[in-house]
Amino acid sequence: MSDLIQLLPDSIANQIAAGEVVQRPASALKELLENAVDAGATRIQVVVKEAGKQLIQVIDNGKGMTPTDARMAFERHATSKIRSSEDLFSIRTFGFRGEALASIAAVAQVELKTRRTDDELGTLIQIEGSEVRNQEPVATGPGTSVSMKNLFYNVPARRNFLKSNPVEMRHIVEEFQRVALAYSEISFTLMQNDMEIFQLHGGKLSQRIVGLFGKNYQSQLVPCEELTPHVNVKGYIGKPESAKKTRGEQFFFVNNRFIKSSYLNHAVSNAFEGLIQPDQHPFYVLFLEIDPSHIDINVHPTKTEIKFDDERTVYAVVRAAVKQALGAHHVVPALDFSIDVNFKDKWDQDPNTKIAVDREYSYKTFNTPELKKANPSGWEKLFEGVQRTVEIEKSSNDEEETEILTFPSRANTESESKLLGSSESLENTGTTFQVENNYIVAQMSTGLLIVDQQAAHERILYERYLRQLKLAQGPSQQSLFPPVVELSQGDFELVSGLLPELHSLGFMISVFGNQAVVIQGVPADIQVRNEKELFEGLIEQFKNFKNELSLETRENLARSLARRSSLKRGQKLKDQEMETLVGQLFACQNPNYGLSGNKTFVKLDLSSIHSFFGK
Repeated sequence: MSDLIQLLPDSIANQIAAGEVVQRPASALKELLENAVDAGATRIQVVVKEAGKQLIQVIDNGKGMTPTDARMAFERHATSKIRSSEDLFSIRTFGFRGEALASIAAVAQVELKTRRTDDELGTLIQIEGSEVRNQEPVATGPGTSVSMKNLFYNVPARRNFLKSNPVEMRHIVEEFQRVALAYSEISFTLMQNDMEIFQLHGGKLSQRIVGLFGKNYQSQLVPCEELTPHVNVKGYIGKPESAKKTRGEQFFFVNNRFIKSSYLNHAVSNAFEGLIQPDQHPFYVLFLEIDPSHIDINVHPTKTEIKFDDERTVYAVVRAAVKQALGAHHVVPALDFSIDVNFKDKWDQDPNTKIAVDREYSYKTFNTPELKKANPSGWEKLFEGVQRTVEIEKSSNDEEETEILTFPSRANTESESKLLGSSESLENTGTTFQVENNYIVAQMSTGLLIVDQQAAHERILYERYLRQLKLAQGPSQQSLFPPVVELSQGDFELVSGLLPELHSLGFMISVFGNQAVVIQGVPADIQVRNEKELFEGLIEQFKNFKNELSLETRENLARSLARRSSLKRGQKLKDQEMETLVGQLFACQNPNYGLSGNKTFVKLDLSSIHSFFGK
């Protein structure tokens, strides 16, 4: 019987290793950027085409390599960073495994040009699928240029798993931002399809943050610093009002290496306790300097996870540093002037004041213009014929889709009563009322129906937006003064990928520059005073759902818009508005549960009511 176990060829072994190191174009860019930084470059240029699927090129002005080093760099486990096992615990550079270039060359077509400053000629090496196709002298500038073309060209299955260009580009931007933040003294440039995305000059960390995330952060940064014998903490945190509901703008660097640590993230969130909502996440860019002998970075191939020998001490120092920064700069929660406690006594004395304030800050979706019956000027007589014509046209239209302002008729209560029970029906007698402006109570033939107005309205809007996305027919209302929304590069790539779905919902959006969009219209059934606030909230909610739930894009977008545009708790409704909401809820395909899985209504039978009184 012949032997079964044999050594794998280098090409197959490299492809297997590439599965851990090179997961997508952004993974390859990360490795190439780190190599450029380790080479001592002061200027790094990144060129990307088709979100890295066609080309990723990194050009630096670092030390360069000799012909022998350039060839050895593509061998597995070939590195200049370590010589013995003890060196693993004193690493301050990015790379040390010696797997990155070998893994990239196994699944792409790679071309390397490099020259040291003292050499007259450089070296050109071309590799495809781990096979060296060409190596020769070449005239090139000092430094190194690595071009990675046609990623996964020889592994079609892996290439098919790549996402759309906007999604892959968003990951590329994230990796670029992490390296650019870690080395603010280095100049970075990012080009995508011959368009300049970033041009960052070397300077202070605060300038780098503003250059990456926008001018809005210029007034939101709070310096943070804590020096201890065990660990030093430096960097910036954002003010409480800049906190968002989505993660993503939280950066921890240990010895200038980006890491992911939910434990340390909890330390920062704990320091912000009482200043932000529990579901919000603060912005921070924090650098931890610690003796390499106290950490282990050889945990994961991506090197984004590390182990501390004393995590509790690091946790305490980070938490104390953030708390001290917040206290030293007198950071307090932002006040909500829409509900001023100073008005309380005045409301008690003059109810009209409270009504006027409530009307100003109330939700506008249900409000419809009402024609006054009596007016000294008599101007509405001009519209008597028009009003009658409109009523005739409305009665002849096909009422296939229920509008938000269409009140339920008694003809519809039969189908609604089937959902409540065979012998139950809603009493449409004007006995509907609110409890704490949160719950709607409606009378049934066999008891009471209690509806959570926010959960019910979210369900109604969610199913409506799903239909609009399916039919790609969402009515729009144009903005009188279209606002310009400045986005981070990651959010801009996200919005670019969502443009068809946003247009289907009724948003009229056009690109305005590299990182901005113009909102020329919003869905017709949403009445808002601030289109920019609605759009930014929608994007944040979409990212939040994307992080927490595994949803298809359309479903996520419908959920996000429903959550952002639905009725909020504490909003007072008129009788007809409450009856409309209840009627539309039971016209939904799934009226029983809201978007969070909570119930939208409960039934209180007469038998239960009788039992309360011992009857």
